Amino acid sequence: MINIENELGSIEISQEYFANLVGKAASECFGVAGMVSSPSQGLRSAALGKDVPDKGVRVRTSGGGLVIDLHIVVVYGMNISAIVKSIVNKVRYTVEQATGLDVAKVNVFVDEMKTENA
Repeated sequence: MINIENELGSIEISQEYFANLVGKAASECFGVAGMVSSPSQGLRSAALGKDVPDKGVRVRTSGGGLVIDLHIVVVYGMNISAIVKSIVNKVRYTVEQATGLDVAKVNVFVDEMKTENA
């Protein structure tokens, strides 16, 4: 649960909502082949027998803004710098438009590369 305090009160948004919002925005970017689970997400996925909704996404608060960590798989042969820049811009815009909350930082970790056919 993300909890932000302001002069008008408290804003609480579920981790699942952020995971779905951020994961969808990142997955739609050209060159992204998918998301990668963290070890704890992998254990939950194995226990549940299905993908976890927050696969590859971690959102936390820092100094009144959001810090978003993404673990992605990219398509081999693509310009990684361009892919990451596109993801950062799209995720920041999507989250700020959907929630009105400030995104302080978007960290993108490229964990794997895949060929387009795989």
